[in-house]
Amino acid sequence: MAGKKIDKASISTVLYTEKGWNRLDKTADSNQYTSIFVLTDSNTNRHCLPLFENHFQHPYTPMTMEAGETHKHLATCEDLWASLSEQGADRNSLLINLGGGVVTDLGGFVASTYKRGIDFINIPTSLLAMVDASVGGKTGVDFQGLKNQIGIIKEPEFVVIDDVFLQTLPQNERRSGYAEMLKHGLIADADYFSLLSSNSIAKHDQMMGHIRHSVSIKSKVVTEDPFERGLRKILNYGHTLGHAIETHFLEHPTKKILLHGEAIAIGMIMEAELSFLTTNLTAEERDLIKTVFSSIYDPVSFTESDIIAIKGLLKHDKKNQSNQVRFVLLQAIGKPVIDCLVREEDINAAFQFYAD
Repeated sequence: MAGKKIDKASISTVLYTEKGWNRLDKTADSNQYTSIFVLTDSNTNRHCLPLFENHFQHPYTPMTMEAGETHKHLATCEDLWASLSEQGADRNSLLINLGGGVVTDLGGFVASTYKRGIDFINIPTSLLAMVDASVGGKTGVDFQGLKNQIGIIKEPEFVVIDDVFLQTLPQNERRSGYAEMLKHGLIADADYFSLLSSNSIAKHDQMMGHIRHSVSIKSKVVTEDPFERGLRKILNYGHTLGHAIETHFLEHPTKKILLHGEAIAIGMIMEAELSFLTTNLTAEERDLIKTVFSSIYDPVSFTESDIIAIKGLLKHDKKNQSNQVRFVLLQAIGKPVIDCLVREEDINAAFQFYAD
């Protein structure tokens, strides 16, 4: 990871439960904003907005988008920009993004570009958004069927995390977020990976402590490297193949769409095999990674045509340089290596390792 000089930056404050709600209340009371807008999707509007209104009694204008990754595109942004304009939002307006990763990513992008930028606050309602999407300033949308191709890095004013929203999540959404937490252990804290591996996702009373630890891991990385020039790349472990798999299943006319964490879990198993073949990850740790993820996530099958299509999508990965696909791999659990080149036959072996 040596070589490039990395710019440090202060990332947004993450506040938990009552501290977060108190900060939000004071922000609304301060009269620094001419108007406040709250963005939800069709799911969080029904399940999470009432919980939000238990803590926020200030006037606001609601905005709603359709739920799901299939609506994370520029047409949705255009609708929201038009809505902001029609309702008189000016440069001193505030947008509160109340939702999962799609809402915080897209809402942050809408706010960052409307009238060249208005303030926004993220209130993540999914486990995935709490530990990943809402922290670190990445905003954006999918474009031409490719994940997160359009966007900018812009920090929210602050983030409010309250585990009360986890009660609204189905189990598959909890598993999706848990994959990113396991990833934090794999790239930064072997003991944390071991702890999560032995714990049940259903243990709600322990989840907030895990969320705080995952956020602290990501925050430390992002503070050191806000614009992904070096260290921040380690957060992409499992994502090179995982994003390609997610995109393929999203665009395929007959396949069931995978949640982000479900696709990344597959990517982490495959990239464990690539690590064994490329960066000397031990067979024992490689097999442990597969065992842990296979015990949590349902298996997915790939046809030969699927594999060809997924390998074709790798050329669009944002970490690529000089048309070369760059992977984040592991020397050991807790010890990542960035900018790794791998052979195509090893990618084929990774698919076979997952299938075996």
